[in-house]
Amino acid sequence: MYLDGDKPIFQQIAEGLEDGILSGAFPEESQIPSITEFSVQYRINPATALKGINLLVDAGIVYKKRGIGMFVSQGAVEKLQAKRREQFYAKYVRALVEEARRLNLTEPDIQTMIRRGFDHESD
Repeated sequence: MYLDGDKPIFQQIAEGLEDGILSGAFPEESQIPSITEFSVQYRINPATALKGINLLVDAGIVYKKRGIGMFVSQGAVEKLQAKRREQFYAKYVRALVEEARRLNLTEPDIQTMIRRGFDHESD
């Protein structure tokens, strides 16, 4: 994970862990890196790392085992996929439809373009 200046660091920590969970790097019921590991690896304040992880705790994505560490919750992948699908719709699909309307494109036109994008990806 690479930290950049576009988003708050704690949010980047949370999203990086989400990506790791979705990719299978952190399977459900597996342990995630500690607050200390995050703070050392990224040279950030431990409170910043904790704030990012607490976003996932509050969302039910990770949970704490007292004295042991933080673990990925059962059902975390499904929750994250639902969250990311909604974000994808809001960020990309709604914008695509708005631009398509401005360009007078029809739904079949857009479907053809999307198919072309998937076909092009396999080249």
